Amino acid sequence: MSSSGSCQQSTSMDVSQTFRGRNDIAWAHVNEGVDENGKKILTCLYCGKILRGGGIYRVKLHLTGIKREVGKCPKVPFDVKFKIREALNEIGAKNKQKVELRKNVNPYGASVQQFEGDMLDKDQECEEVSPCPAPAPTSIASSKRKKSIGIGDYFAPRTKAGCQPSIRSVLAGKEAKWRADMTVARLFYDSCIPTNVINSIYFQPMVDAIAAISPGYKILTYHNLHVNLSRDAKKEVQLLVDSYKKTWEDVGCTLMADGWTDNSHRSLINFLVYCPKGPCFVKLMDASDVVKDAATLFDLFEEIALWVGPNNIVHLVTDNGANYKATGRMLSEKYSSITWSPCAAHCINLMLKEMAEMSHIVNLSTRASEVTKFVYNHSFVMALLRKKQVIYLYFICL
Repeated sequence: MSSSGSCQQSTSMDVSQTFRGRNDIAWAHVNEGVDENGKKILTCLYCGKILRGGGIYRVKLHLTGIKREVGKCPKVPFDVKFKIREALNEIGAKNKQKVELRKNVNPYGASVQQFEGDMLDKDQECEEVSPCPAPAPTSIASSKRKKSIGIGDYFAPRTKAGCQPSIRSVLAGKEAKWRADMTVARLFYDSCIPTNVINSIYFQPMVDAIAAISPGYKILTYHNLHVNLSRDAKKEVQLLVDSYKKTWEDVGCTLMADGWTDNSHRSLINFLVYCPKGPCFVKLMDASDVVKDAATLFDLFEEIALWVGPNNIVHLVTDNGANYKATGRMLSEKYSSITWSPCAAHCINLMLKEMAEMSHIVNLSTRASEVTKFVYNHSFVMALLRKKQVIYLYFICL
């Protein structure tokens, strides 16, 4: 009775695997056959590669180009590769969820028959031959249900680069394309948006995301844009800064201070932190109502240094002014890991300023200014210059 029961159980397991395996989308892209030794082989329909053993899982690795023991297919279409890769990612996420749930149910931990390959494909035999499968909760049973696959699931999103265009977009005429372009242009003209905004790296992804949803997409509301999405964008920036902080702790960083004056004659100081991962803006301080002596600047710089971490700062870059020099010396004395150096651009500006005060440079600058005035005051000469014709004005320089 035990041998008969085990035989019936094995038969039912084989039937279950065969039924579930035939529903896999990868079967539509291989040809199943038998070699001269009677062993089952799978032949790729695109490149003709013969796969022996491993089943449909090795076919998926071959079609998606995942570098393991199976070579990738050089002729597989992009849509097929994209769909199978998405199926692998979805199966991996579901199997990981199953393992976590079984660990909570089984007091002895996960089953020892699980292998690395089994975690990526639910069609493997390890899941079926487990001698004592744990009772599956209702959520596991529901997760095993296959969702219905439509014709649109076999194609990549139309907005991705290199994808197959839709029939509707191919058949759209020049007039339809002109209407779409004109709609975007009216938004720019009505809202006085600078035309260089269309070169933004976020403009085309915005259009792609809208086209990927459906023609029924409704634009976001003012409140959602002003409050909710602004809060989400702030969280994204905070996560980016947090990732930079880990780099500061690992390899160190450079604290930079840039003082400037805006159109309202306010004295502002920008604090930035640079690391190999990239620069990061920290804070903007208005120093219009304070005297920027060494003691005041030291308090400002120390506040930023404590936020970044004094042990993470290895370099301090400021202007070449006497007050900034004293501030850098005070920080270096208090925190031994910080080394101060002047800004190279500011040093070059000071050198050019001193060069411009030399007598022969002043004379040359005056003569060049006279040439510039003559060109701009005579429209005929200006027109010739715009046509890139050579004009010799030696008589002015004499």
